[in-house]
Amino acid sequence: MWTDSHCHLDAPEFDADRVAVMQRARAAGVSRLVMPAVAADHFERVRELAHEHDTAYALGIHPLCVDAAHDSDLDRLQTALKAHRDDPRLVAVGEIGLDYFVPGLDRHRQEAFYLAQLKLARDAGLPVILHVRRSADGLLKGLRRVPVMGGIAHAFNGSAVQAKQFFERNFCLGFGGTLSFDRALQIRALAQSLPETALVLETDAPDIPPHWLYRSAADRRAGAAQGRNEPAELPRIAQSLATLRGWSLAHTAAVTSRNVLAALPRLEAA
Repeated sequence: MWTDSHCHLDAPEFDADRVAVMQRARAAGVSRLVMPAVAADHFERVRELAHEHDTAYALGIHPLCVDAAHDSDLDRLQTALKAHRDDPRLVAVGEIGLDYFVPGLDRHRQEAFYLAQLKLARDAGLPVILHVRRSADGLLKGLRRVPVMGGIAHAFNGSAVQAKQFFERNFCLGFGGTLSFDRALQIRALAQSLPETALVLETDAPDIPPHWLYRSAADRRAGAAQGRNEPAELPRIAQSLATLRGWSLAHTAAVTSRNVLAALPRLEAA
């Protein structure tokens, strides 16, 4: 059975058919799913959906949401982590991290929120789910200052050296739809060469569509709708990893699901 280690099931793209999305996921063999929050206003909704749909969740403030966040949102996160510390479905602090790709963001504010959330995760005894976008060195710097128990570096796109440093800090690395693109040479090379215990699978649904759902900018200008990603796509995405590693799909499912449980230990009871 499959584990989708990163899916935004609370996204508005799923409002019209969320139940059907989950039915398709179960039919495809996706037995576990982790749903990270991105803003304080989403905490309760994410928790409710996790209980409603028999999934796991994480609470955190996404780096792309930091500029609009209030300083008091960190207090809200601390309060929520304490209030739900006995909820087995709460498996991590996330999605947190740094984004140095999107222009115009307040880098210093991102870093302050990142360090503060690492401290909350450390105090709560929870792993973290990290947003990594041209920011691997900055994230590692933060982890050296505030060590945590580990977690997942979501949608990893750094170098082999950076990957090794995350792995040495008890992080698994998340791979998703990008694996299906032949031109994603660096990501595919990492997926092929990293220790098998470092690999987890994810969709990031509704985002990061695999190649069979992707529409180019020219296609979109011509009126073609971008295909929405969803958890049921995970086994087909996994085929790309299986091909790169020379594994069977059954072995791929077993390895990656076992790795998620190692990275997010509370998931086993969720």
